Amino acid sequence: MSETVKKIIKTALDENRTALMEHESKEIIKAYGIGTFKEFIVDSAEEAVKAAQKIGYPVVAKIVSPDILHKTDAGGIKLNLKSDEEVKQAFEEIMKNAKEYKSDAKIIGINIQEMAPEGIAEVIVGMTTDPQFGPALMFGLGGIFVEIYKDVSFRVCPITEYDAREMIEEIKAYPILNGFRGRPKADVDTLVDILLKTSKLALDFPEIDQMDLNPIIVYEKGKGCAVVDARIILKAQK
Repeated sequence: MSETVKKIIKTALDENRTALMEHESKEIIKAYGIGTFKEFIVDSAEEAVKAAQKIGYPVVAKIVSPDILHKTDAGGIKLNLKSDEEVKQAFEEIMKNAKEYKSDAKIIGINIQEMAPEGIAEVIVGMTTDPQFGPALMFGLGGIFVEIYKDVSFRVCPITEYDAREMIEEIKAYPILNGFRGRPKADVDTLVDILLKTSKLALDFPEIDQMDLNPIIVYEKGKGCAVVDARIILKAQK
């Protein structure tokens, strides 16, 4: 587990990078048992189609480049692709957009991912390093709840299971996760597990400055959660 994480961090720092690419961030959280969706990194339109067929439609295509961190701004994401033809076209368009956005960008390839089925809610788990207290976790509902209402909770690491449950229950939007107006209840137990594992990861690797798992799709109780996107920033080496 820790060897995988050490290797990814070392590679990035050796290349003078503090921002990990999405697939590197996901490899790290997978090493800690946090679920993500199926994905393959490919470097041709033909490989993209094969990957999509393996995963099963619909799929998402995203640019993979250490020089393009804001993929949407670069036209580097295509969602809900439903056929071989759409995947081929998406591959070509993303490559073209990426080169226009940053002509000298190092392009690793295109990430073909499973399109996340809709869940009960989208949540965010974040980690930042406080100069005084060290790593601190943040939890909230994703989308407008974070952006408009700032409806989030915080705890300093390490956290206990009790802390994790409290973090989830104290946000104003908690009723959405708890079967509001006859909706099914969300898999809060898996969310607790994600918070505990994120806390452990932050403490095990002080090289990590920030983490952002967003969105995490939360499914019905017993059906788990999965991270759609992940971003890890390392501390700058002195």
